[in-house]
Parts: sequence; structure tokens; C-alpha cells
Amino acid sequence: MGKKNRTSIKNHQLYQLTWTQFLETVREPEVLFWGMLFPVLISIGLGLAFTQTSESRYQVMTVGANHPELDALLRQYGQPGEYRGQDAILWKVTDATLGNTEFNFVHSEWPAAIIALKRGEADVIVSGSPDGLHYHFDPHNSQAQLVYMKLSALIQSPVAAADPGQTSVAPLTLKGVRYIDFLIPGLITFGMMGSIMWGISYTIIERRSQKLLRRMVATPMKKSNFLMALMFVRILMNLVEALIIFFCAWLIFDIRIQGNVAALLMLFLSGNVAFTGLAILVSSRTSRTEVGTGWINAVQMPMTLLSGIFFSYHNFPEWSLGVIRLLPLTAVTDGVRSVFNEGAGWMECLTPSVALSAFGLICFIAGMRWFKWY
Repeated sequence: MGKKNRTSIKNHQLYQLTWTQFLETVREPEVLFWGMLFPVLISIGLGLAFTQTSESRYQVMTVGANHPELDALLRQYGQPGEYRGQDAILWKVTDATLGNTEFNFVHSEWPAAIIALKRGEADVIVSGSPDGLHYHFDPHNSQAQLVYMKLSALIQSPVAAADPGQTSVAPLTLKGVRYIDFLIPGLITFGMMGSIMWGISYTIIERRSQKLLRRMVATPMKKSNFLMALMFVRILMNLVEALIIFFCAWLIFDIRIQGNVAALLMLFLSGNVAFTGLAILVSSRTSRTEVGTGWINAVQMPMTLLSGIFFSYHNFPEWSLGVIRLLPLTAVTDGVRSVFNEGAGWMECLTPSVALSAFGLICFIAGMRWFKWY
């Protein structure tokens, strides 16, 4: 009977700690804004910025006066326009298959054109000489390469480029091939990691620096219950945040989940467990917020850059891919993205879910072992 009562008290203690932590979180408007609304606004902003439209616009700076062939074509096909307060000539090319293209030509001096190129205000600089036209751009910039190929083909044969006729190109209309389909799952997992790392790690460090953990541990409180209460609240907040992001993405960009929703939920929970364990391990010793902020950024920033949130990590060298795939953010992002875009189910999500849960459990145990309450 005594053992049964003690078990009931422990369960009741975990509930009270969770409920208290939840109230502390939701009663702070700033926490709700930065933790839930701000990631949604970022997702919408990035989605609007990077979603492909049916019309591509490119800025071309022309310098010098030795390009009579280009000037003649602009007089024939161009129309007056304006770009950043300067007179410009617009050359619009219609293509029902690949989408319309609009070239914005602005005449400028060489120093001003170089500055525009450095600032990203121009894609290509075109200069003329008795030998013909010269194209100046960063050879490692894929968009500048595309502008060069399109523009050079258009100048060489404007009629053929503007009216390609029969083409063998078959544009894909499948769900999951747009950049926004790639981006939204990454933003969901990125928000999950940030919420847990800052919401748990920084909270623990701040309370330790204010001597609050010393007071709490002096009470008849089970230490693991306190840490699990933090985890439960963050899982709930992350779930609400992910639902809001998905709802807005579905409403604005028509994002769909093509795989098993239950498997996605399993992967989501295992990712929360992994990041919770990591957050507790990171915050297990230090009592200075400045040091804690450095540790959080040291853990979070490399994963943000390497784990394929905003661009594919396959752009990195081949020798580094094996290490990148071992990162917890990479595992959860690849899994969530496979459910969203590839129709993945239980079998595809089982291995990363088990690996993430095991990683989180190991970090949690290590963090509890090294944890300094005061």
C-alpha cells in the first residue's frame, strides 16, 4: 500500500511540474511570439521568397557603347521600363512550357556595375568590343550561368529563343518537387531543435545562475521529473508550432503530406526526445548564461548549416556526407521530408526513429549523471 501511494505521489508530482512549466510558458507573450508565431512568419516569408513563379526576372547591366547588335535587338524587342529609379529596357520572352523570362537592361558605368554585381542587384554585366559582346559574372553562381546561357542564346537567335516551337521538355507537376516542398519540412525540424535547445538548455542555465535549482532540489522533488516536465511542455509547444506551420503552408502553398501521418508523428516525437537529451547534456554543468549561450550556438549552428534545412547537404564534399548523416537534425529532417514528399511509411521511419530515441536517451542519462543542480 505504501509503495502504491509513493507511486501515486510521484505521478502527481510530474503532473504538477509539467502544469507549472506550461503556465510559465504560455503566460509570457514574448515566449509565445518568438517560440511559435515568429517561426511561422519566417516560414511564410521564405516560402514567398523562394517559391518558383511562372515568370523569371533577371537584371543585366550594360557598360560601354560597343554593342550595336544588342542595342538593335533592344530597340526591336524591348520596351521602356524602370529599375531602382533608373531608366531601363525590358525584354520579355514568352515561353508557355518553361515560363516567361524578363530581362531588365540598365546602362551604367563600369564601377557602378561592379558594385551592383557585388550587392546582388545585377546578375550579369555585358560589355562590348570590336570583337563582340563579353559577359562578366561569377562562374560559380548558378543563376548567373543561367542568365548567360539564356541571354546569349536569345541574342544569337531571338526568334528561335522567343518561340521554341515543339519541345521535348515535360515540366513536372508532381507534389514534392518544388523548393517550398523541400523547405517546409526543414523549417519544422529546425524550429523543433531551436525551441528545445533554447527552451530547455537556456531555462536550466538561467535557473541555475539564479540559484532557483538549488531551492527546487531542496524540496522532495524527483530530479528526473523536473527535466521530463520541461520535455513534455516543449513537445506540446513544438507540436502546436508544427501544426500552425503546416496549416499555413497547406493554405498558401498547397503543401501535402504524402506518407503515413502516424509514422510522421513517431518520427516527430523521437526527434523531440533526441534534442531534449542533447539540451540537457549541454546545460548539465555551466551556471553562466554567457557560456551557456556559446554552447547552445556551438551545437545548433553547425547542424543548421550542414543538415540540409535550406539547401541540400549533398552540395558538400562526398567525404563529409557520412558524418553529416549522423547528425540528429539531419536524421529527423530527412525522415520528415521523406514522409512529406516521398510517401514514406512505418518501415522507412522506424530506423531513424529508433536511432534518434536511443541518442536522446543516452544523452539524457549522461546529462543526469553530470548534472549540477547548484
